[in-house]
Amino acid sequence: MGMSDQPRTPDDLFLKRLDALYCTDPNGRLVCTNEWDWRPAPRFHLMRTAQGPIFRCRTDVPEEVVSRLGELCRTEPLDRAFEKQPVHRDRYLEILAEHAAVEKLWSGPSYRAVRDPFPAATATLVTPENAALLQDGFEDWLPDIPHRQPFLAVVKEGRAVSICASVRITAAVHCAGVETHADHRRSGHAAQAVAAWARAVRSLGAAPFYSTSWDNIASQGVARRLDMELAGVDFHVT
Repeated sequence: MGMSDQPRTPDDLFLKRLDALYCTDPNGRLVCTNEWDWRPAPRFHLMRTAQGPIFRCRTDVPEEVVSRLGELCRTEPLDRAFEKQPVHRDRYLEILAEHAAVEKLWSGPSYRAVRDPFPAATATLVTPENAALLQDGFEDWLPDIPHRQPFLAVVKEGRAVSICASVRITAAVHCAGVETHADHRRSGHAAQAVAAWARAVRSLGAAPFYSTSWDNIASQGVARRLDMELAGVDFHVT
C-alpha cells in the first residue's frame, strides 16, 4: 500500500488533548473530568478531526454499546469533519438512549492557539496573593486559583474584567476556561486575556486549546480574532 493509501489517524496532540479533558481507567474509559474538583464525565465524547475521529466512553457504558458507537464513529466522513453535527448524530443518541435516558448533549468547535497575534497583550497573573482582583464579579473562581494555573486577568481600575485560566491540565496540553464581566463585554478584553494565557502556556512547553459551543458566537469570535487553528469539533452526550 502506497503512502497516499495509508489510513489517516488523528494527530497525537489531539489524542493528548482529549486525554487532558478526562481522568480515565486503564482501558481508556472516562472516569471523571480532569479537574481538581473531579466533575462527572459524559457517557460519550466524540472529537472529529480532519485526520479522523477520536471517541471515548464512560466506565459504566456496556461494552456492546461502546462497540456499536465505535463502528459508527469510524465511518464519520472526513470531508464533514468540521460541520456542526456528526453525520451519525441521531444514531448515537438512539444507541445511548437504549442504555439510559439522554440528559444532555453538547457540541462545539475546538481551537488550538499556535501563534500570538497580540505580542503586546498584557494581563496580570492571578495568584493567592492578589486574589482580591477577582472580587466584584469572579468570586466563584477564587477556590480555583491554586489549581488552574496559568490564571491570567485583564485588570481595569484594580479589578479583573476578563479572565482566562487553565481548567484541564497535563504536561502536553492545557485547556482554557474564559469569562468576561457582563459590564465589560464586546471590548476586546477576552481576546487579550486568552492571548496572554496562550503565551504563558506555550512558555511551559504545552499546547493551548480553546473550546466553545456552537451557540456561543462571541467566543467563536475570540478564536477568529486570535487567528486560532480549528483543531476539530466536539460532541458529547451525558
